[in-house]
Amino acid sequence: MHVLERFGEKMLMLRKRHRMTLQQLADALGYTGIGYLSRVETGHRRPSIELAIKMAALFRVSVDQLVLDDLELPYAE
Repeated sequence: MHVLERFGEKMLMLRKRHRMTLQQLADALGYTGIGYLSRVETGHRRPSIELAIKMAALFRVSVDQLVLDDLELPYAE
């Protein structure tokens, strides 16, 4: 089972589906800047558990769907 390799890809997909900029996502998640989120989204940084939990709540998906590479995100909002 692969874990977290696709997190950034899933993060980008969810952000685009909701027509959010990186700054809007940062604001919604309570981050002051976009640097960390940008590095996570591009795969240059691993996400924290806190980020995974916040994203799951914001986008109404499970943490498992975000962190387990084998699980896909639901298409319907």
